[in-house]
Amino acid sequence: MPVIACDVKVLEHQRLTDTIRLMTVSWPRRDKAPKAGQFFMLRCWPADVAPVLSRPISVHSYDPELATLDFLYEVRGKGTEKLAALVPGDTLSLVGPAGNGFNVAEAAGKRVALVGGGIGTAPLYQLAKELCEAGTKADYFCGFRDEPYGMDRFTQVCGKVQLATDSGRFGFHGFVTQLLKPEEYDLVLCCGPEPMMRAVAKLCDAVGTRCIVSLERKMACGIGACLGCTCHTETGGRCVCKEGPVFDSKEVFGA
Repeated sequence: MPVIACDVKVLEHQRLTDTIRLMTVSWPRRDKAPKAGQFFMLRCWPADVAPVLSRPISVHSYDPELATLDFLYEVRGKGTEKLAALVPGDTLSLVGPAGNGFNVAEAAGKRVALVGGGIGTAPLYQLAKELCEAGTKADYFCGFRDEPYGMDRFTQVCGKVQLATDSGRFGFHGFVTQLLKPEEYDLVLCCGPEPMMRAVAKLCDAVGTRCIVSLERKMACGIGACLGCTCHTETGGRCVCKEGPVFDSKEVFGA
């Protein structure tokens, strides 16, 4: 489906932690409904003003009834600092929905686990909603350095919800991979830091459970024209923005 460019209004902007924001914007284009795993290129500054590139942010949630989009993101640099300064009523430019998302139909009738780490948990909520609507309540495993965020939404659309933190102040003290038992699932869907996803993929490969991962890369165009987000795969270079960001773990990490 071709991406579109349009301006939308910021409806709500919440500060969840010192660096994590949840922004809700209008999205009346029901003919361009985003799917779990897709993303938009966000920009709220003129084209001739730094930073040069828009910021790729995954869809955290889409509500067709309210005609809204949620973006859960981390403030990391100049671009996201500008996004974080937006207040309700401000205008935001979006290009999308872009990329290939998760194949929800593939998960129908299967035992499914979602595994997320840090801000990589952002696209998993829309995925959990779509799975639940399709009749599959996935189990959710999430890992954070310290204080978790955004977990409350998952309890309504998932089965088991388990938390691990590096600090041990919340949930299990350790890595999220220590909570996951991939042999109990037919399919594991994962998004987070690449070392974590590689570890999840290795665990899945050891017991023959299929693992699907969503990659993160710096992007310039977001539509596969510049080749700036190319990743190495078993079959050659692939554009994360256009041919991903969702891939079979064997394709991008090997067996």
